[in-house]
Amino acid sequence: MKTLILGTAALALSAGLAFAQDVVRLGTEGAYPPYNFINDNGQVDGFERELGDELCARAGLNCVWVTNDWDSIIPNLVSGNYDVIIAGMSITDERKEVVDFAQEYTPPSVSAYAGLSEDADIEGGVVAAQTGTIQANHVVDTGATLMEFANPEDTIAAVRKGEADAALADKDFLAPYVAESDLVFVGEDVQLGGGIGAAFRKSDPELRDKFDAAIQSMKDDGTLNELIAKWLGAESPLF
Repeated sequence: MKTLILGTAALALSAGLAFAQDVVRLGTEGAYPPYNFINDNGQVDGFERELGDELCARAGLNCVWVTNDWDSIIPNLVSGNYDVIIAGMSITDERKEVVDFAQEYTPPSVSAYAGLSEDADIEGGVVAAQTGTIQANHVVDTGATLMEFANPEDTIAAVRKGEADAALADKDFLAPYVAESDLVFVGEDVQLGGGIGAAFRKSDPELRDKFDAAIQSMKDDGTLNELIAKWLGAESPLF
């Protein structure tokens, strides 16, 4: 979800190995339901909260949650402000140049457009997307005019205000807005990205491997599919 300017390699090395720490800090956005959000008690909640807690339990790690704005989530991982990103981040070749990923914990899921009418102009009009996402990159590639926002909910607000013809985001994110409001899905679904994964500093291969093994164990016993169906919907792609 991000195009980033990085610090030096020395900055990444100075963060040290998260695996050697007593506490592993999990970084998330807290603003992308149902993947991650802040509940009424002020706590991180959602699919990735339940997933992250289970992965830490299986890996034998003591983990805490940290929230960070999306547009700086990778730089703050690299600089050592937390040790893992679990934040609805699609695995892309561009991001692999900066961070390492464990294996995907969701299959590639579809993105969708949402607008106020089914004939909203998604090819030559204005399309809102969250800054630094694969959806924003896709809008640019289509030739539509991109309107970027730091917060994904602001893309919905732009459509409702008539500032944008449609918003493009993960269909899992848009589905509740379409079901409960005046928005409708527009056009065909779009397949983007290579699944969602947890990101790590390149200097933390041991920590990455522990999460990778825990993710595989959840795939093997079916509990990961159960979480996906619970939080992302019965129609969401499964392993």
